[in-house]
Order: sequence, then structure tokens, then C-alpha cells
Amino acid sequence: MIELFTKNTITQSMELRKKLNVGCGTDIKEGWINLDLHKNEGVDIIHDIEKLPLPFKEGSFDEILCQDVLEHVDYIPVLKDLHRILKLGGKLNIKVPHFTSANNFKDPTHLKMFSCSTFDFFVKDGNHIRSYYFDFGFSSKDFSKILFNKKKYFFINYFVEPVVNRKVTFQDFYETSFLCRIFPARDISVCLIK
Repeated sequence: MIELFTKNTITQSMELRKKLNVGCGTDIKEGWINLDLHKNEGVDIIHDIEKLPLPFKEGSFDEILCQDVLEHVDYIPVLKDLHRILKLGGKLNIKVPHFTSANNFKDPTHLKMFSCSTFDFFVKDGNHIRSYYFDFGFSSKDFSKILFNKKKYFFINYFVEPVVNRKVTFQDFYETSFLCRIFPARDISVCLIK
């Protein structure tokens, strides 16, 4: 583990900011602790998120952002440690590519693919019958959204996205039917509550 700051600096910084931006890359968020593997400008802590535990105490954060990160790692141990450092009632906001996204196949560093139901495995007493697979669990899933590419030649997606995300049953139907092949999605956005 390589740290950019001393332990005192990390502690002082955490007292001011209770939000963690995991795998921030160049997306530096003001008022957040920005953590990344690479020493980019604005990164507060340099750390490989697969080197666990993360350098934070249990229950350190009110909110954690994990955007375009989990598809690059063995994500289950990482989720478990993010759960550990999140405060009770805290939010874990995740954005990952949807399994129909062309980016899954273009980017050679993508190791995993996701559906909206993937994160139900990590919610205690959730919709998935196999939540017993893991020794940790979030209390609830605040929301999950399937996001679509809305470039000018994908104008139909402006109409598809709100319909698909109207209900969880619509998301399930989209993912299990021919519709996901006709209208491939771009990303999934999920918020898990500890």
C-alpha cells in the first residue's frame, strides 16, 4: 500500500469529509476523499482497492461512490470492505456497465458483467433467495436504474429508459427478454443502504 499522506493527515481529512470517492481516476470530487491506484492530480489517497482492508476504520463514511470500478476487480471482497467502512444508514452508490453494454467487450480490463439483480444478492432479506451466500449484507437497495446511451443516433433511448425503469418488474422483463438485445443498455446505477 502506498499512501500520499501520513496517517495524521488522513485522520484530519476524514474528520472534515465523510464521503469517499473510490477509484476516482481523474473524476476528483470537491469535499470528498478521493482514492485511486494512480497518483493523479487531486487524489488524496493512493491505494489498490484489492489490497484489503482499505486504510479506514469501521463506520468511517456516510457515503461512498464507486463509479466504473467494480467491473475491473474481484468485486465481492471489495464490496464487503466497503460495507465495513460505511456507517449504519450510509449509502454506497455504484455505477457499473450493464451486461448488454458494448463497453464490456471493448475494454480488456473489464472482468465482470452486471444486471440489476446482481446487487440483490448483497441485500439482507432482499428479492434474491441466495443472500445467504455472503457473511455481510446491506439493509436495503434504495434504487437501481438501467442507463442507456443517449447520443443523437440513439434518440429512441430517451423513451426506452424511463419505461424500463418505471418498475423493478419492467427491469426484469427488459433483462430477460429480446428487448435487451434490440435496445442494449450502457450502465447500471445502484444505491445500497447499510
